[in-house]
Amino acid sequence: MSKRIPGLYKRGTQGIWHIDKCVRGYGRLRESTGASELEEAERFLIRRLEELRKATVYGIRIERTFRQTATRFLLDYQHKRSIGRYAQSLKILDPHIGDLPLRQVHQGTLEPFIRHRRKQGMRANTINRDLAVVRRILPLAARLWRDESGLTWLETAPLLQMLECDDARKPYPLSWDEQLRLFARLPGHLREMALFKVNTGTREQEVVGLRWEWEIPIPELKTSVFVVPGGGVKNGEDRLVVMNAEARAVINRQRGRNPAHVFTYAKGRPVDRINTKAWRRAREEAGLPQVRVHDLKHTFGRRLRAKGVSHETRQVLLGHKNGQITTHYSAAEIGELIDAVEKVSWSGTSAPTLTLINDENSRKSPAIGRRENLRAI
Repeated sequence: MSKRIPGLYKRGTQGIWHIDKCVRGYGRLRESTGASELEEAERFLIRRLEELRKATVYGIRIERTFRQTATRFLLDYQHKRSIGRYAQSLKILDPHIGDLPLRQVHQGTLEPFIRHRRKQGMRANTINRDLAVVRRILPLAARLWRDESGLTWLETAPLLQMLECDDARKPYPLSWDEQLRLFARLPGHLREMALFKVNTGTREQEVVGLRWEWEIPIPELKTSVFVVPGGGVKNGEDRLVVMNAEARAVINRQRGRNPAHVFTYAKGRPVDRINTKAWRRAREEAGLPQVRVHDLKHTFGRRLRAKGVSHETRQVLLGHKNGQITTHYSAAEIGELIDAVEKVSWSGTSAPTLTLINDENSRKSPAIGRRENLRAI
């Protein structure tokens, strides 16, 4: 009967074998084998010891799979707001390149993944979003992450080419009538977020992540603004959110529901997206299947331009990168921005001809249906 290799012990309710062993020239090696069978755990330990010996004696880089590298990336950047999107992309990529040695991940080995996603009907922009995660990870492995011997995880990062986005959908700004049709079919919590978004030009993640601690009162103007920290903004700059009457009304309706988060769902639970099944169902029912959540931001920008708001002011209101420090605006400057956004509020426009939506409220009473539809705008 063969003797068990020293340095292995079982841990956890699933009985996974772990390594705890002192290795000459390296130090203490402590990690999981990921195996519940002793024979497999011993093979893993033998391989790791050989890797460490080659790295220590010959300076040979330890072989790692893309899956191991992706795990390191998710752990290192778990504090990022975009980590959920990264994790989703890596989950899609894993069946195709997860088992590949890191040095074998390049444009050629990614081609089967690209063809597979194309066959699924995915657009170039969607595929590029997943490829961008790989293009983010490989340079980190080649330049930042180092093993116990001081060697980088990857010798050099290959050049990855993004797909041409010739199939990208063009922006679709909503008309007032289309907004009325769509918003009347949204659940209450989504309607509130969509209404805030179309009146402020904020991005989806800026809306769902909005917090009360970011609200700043402007006593001179008897109002308030939000300043979203740069860490939660796409371009990395602090984001000034100026509100017109419609947006302020939305904010006031949210007060008291959650001590930290502005927008919530049932029982005050925070939300993480607007683009849900309910959103997609509502746009289908409204006859607007082409409308995306981001088109609400385009709608805000188009309405500002139609009202003659200057390009510089539109840049500030849309949160585009302009090099200015948003928290340094004076009350007078914020007052000018408020005047601009009031031009695109419902009360600041000539209202379209309203048609009753044939929903449950309007069937109960024309008056009730009319009030609900006006409230949705």
